[in-house]
Amino acid sequence: MRALALATAPPLTAHQVQLFLLQLGVLLLLALCLGRLAVRCGLPAVVGELSTGILLGPSVFGLLAPEAAARLLPAQPGQAHLLDAVAQFAVLMFVGVAGAHLDLGMVRRRRGVMLKVSLGSLLIPLGLGVGAGFLIPRTLMGEGAQRPVFALYLGVALSVSAIPVIAKTLADMRLLHRDVGQLTLASAALTDAVSWFLLSLVSTMAVGTLAPGDIALAVLSLTGFVAAAAFAGRPLVRWVMRRAGRTGDPVPVAAAAAVVVLLGAAASQALELEAVFGAFAAGVLLSQAVDRRLLAPLRSVTLAVFAPLFLATAGLRIDLTALADPAVLVTGLVVLVLASLGKLAGGYLGARSGGLGHWEGIAIGAGLNARGAVEIVVAAVGLRLGLLTTATYTIVLLIAVATSLMAPPLLRRAGARIEQTAEELLREAGTAPPVAVAERPD
Repeated sequence: MRALALATAPPLTAHQVQLFLLQLGVLLLLALCLGRLAVRCGLPAVVGELSTGILLGPSVFGLLAPEAAARLLPAQPGQAHLLDAVAQFAVLMFVGVAGAHLDLGMVRRRRGVMLKVSLGSLLIPLGLGVGAGFLIPRTLMGEGAQRPVFALYLGVALSVSAIPVIAKTLADMRLLHRDVGQLTLASAALTDAVSWFLLSLVSTMAVGTLAPGDIALAVLSLTGFVAAAAFAGRPLVRWVMRRAGRTGDPVPVAAAAAVVVLLGAAASQALELEAVFGAFAAGVLLSQAVDRRLLAPLRSVTLAVFAPLFLATAGLRIDLTALADPAVLVTGLVVLVLASLGKLAGGYLGARSGGLGHWEGIAIGAGLNARGAVEIVVAAVGLRLGLLTTATYTIVLLIAVATSLMAPPLLRRAGARIEQTAEELLREAGTAPPVAVAERPD
């Protein structure tokens, strides 16, 4: 009988454990402090939390005190993987909690608007990105990268949103329960599902020939996962949550919800879909199966600990010193403008064509423009595939950071001009539409 890897693998050394705990403590402390500072400056906490990694990474701390930075964040894969694992767990929990607060009934009633917003926020930036990909100088493309593949990759990079950052921004600004927040979150989920599908096609094209069977398999994986979640996952999650909530104690309910989110993420990852998509889908299933008030413990620890840690670690790989090259800086600014205008225009036009007002369109477009750590993941994929140079990798990271910082001011201004409805007040209080788990029928 083969021994389990955990039993035969060498344990972490005392120094690795000590350094790991120090890293977590420093990241969380600085994220909380900068988050509070951002709030005092009239910005949502996500701005300060995302800035934590930038300050501790090579852009600031690594540049001003390289020896101290190397001791705190050594370039050792094993040590870095510990932080990566915590960040991955944190983002899955946060996305799951965000999905659990999605009012699926409202989304169904306004699915026409959601589809128009999703199409607009996907197609316009995708087209702008593909066009820019054919104009960017060859020197900024990865060695051996083919122009059409690079152009399609850049289009995908400009079309993605970041559900974790969007959800955190909406939560910080008390817009998650609003209709515009719900539509923004649902539209981002649909847009990102298509974007990840396109990214998988780009990955296949970059390493070989794309066969019709590859496209069919990718479509089958996506539709199969959604169908399995709707027809098999929904009754199963409902049964699990009802069993966990028999006593009315929120602790086992929160634990069961965390298990559902993790298994949903694992299932989507097994189908070569992004784990974040599976976590969000699991959260949506939870929104129909449990009283949101029973998820209060999970929501509290996620917003207070997991979300700041995730956002802080996301910024550690950002090196803004590459922008010192004027050519890289100009190209980066042009691509950033295209990315922002594409998302803002796509979301706004989709909302307006769906019958929403001017400020609702601006709020939705601004929310969808936040790309955050999802863009960082897309950048890492492009670098791994050889499509990007270090300079263009930095440009994509610039889009990730800048768009995440641009969203809050626009959301604040637009949200203040949208009248709150009675249904939104009930949704904020957690009294609509789900009922208590114990009262849920089989």
